[in-house]
Amino acid sequence: MSGMSKLPIDDLPPNVQQALRDFVELASAAFGERLRSLVLFGSAAEGHLRPTSDVNVIVILTAFDRAAADELREPLRVAQAAVGLEAMFLLESEMQHALEAFAVKFADVLKRRRILFGTDPFTGVSVSRDAEIARVRQVLLNLSLRLREQYVLRSLREEQAAVALAEAAGPLRACAAAICELEGRTSATPKAALEQLAPELGPYADLLTHITAARQQQRLPVRTGPTDLFAAVELAAKLHQRALSLN
Repeated sequence: MSGMSKLPIDDLPPNVQQALRDFVELASAAFGERLRSLVLFGSAAEGHLRPTSDVNVIVILTAFDRAAADELREPLRVAQAAVGLEAMFLLESEMQHALEAFAVKFADVLKRRRILFGTDPFTGVSVSRDAEIARVRQVLLNLSLRLREQYVLRSLREEQAAVALAEAAGPLRACAAAICELEGRTSATPKAALEQLAPELGPYADLLTHITAARQQQRLPVRTGPTDLFAAVELAAKLHQRALSLN
């Protein structure tokens, strides 16, 4: 795909389309030939944006030039406020290191991405099994620690519990997808992977339903916040134990 061809984003909300068009145009103008690719990934690339979803992009560069970056400071701030645009600025020379260091994230990128500018930098790329196992264990341990804090800090308030649960949804689903893949299973989406794996770990049907509600509606059924958040604590810990059994 040529750098400035029509973007493959017609199925996204109009405000997200406009924000992405503006960002691609401004990033191209600012970085010029240093911009190699601009990749949309995650729920937006899947076409399943929720009110709590970020719009995630990876900007692949040959060099991170200060003057060029300065031109994007205000546009990125505006786009982040408007649609939750989050940009990762990655150098071509860092690609392989990033794949190993952030294996769970990039395993997801390899499955869910759209190229907004340049060529696809992930064609023929793979994440090593050892790196993905190590990273999924690390992410789930960190998530378990964070969710315990969130339970103590936020579970007294239903609206805060809903936010904490919505924030945990992405990592829980991405890690479930990674575990399913590492165990030799297939699933259409990270959400489907969590729905496939969770019943094997406990009675989490209500939690999965309420996670979706938290992401889509930014609220939970009345008086379920503490129970849901504690169940998420347990689920993250059980997924971590499942990840420890991988080899």
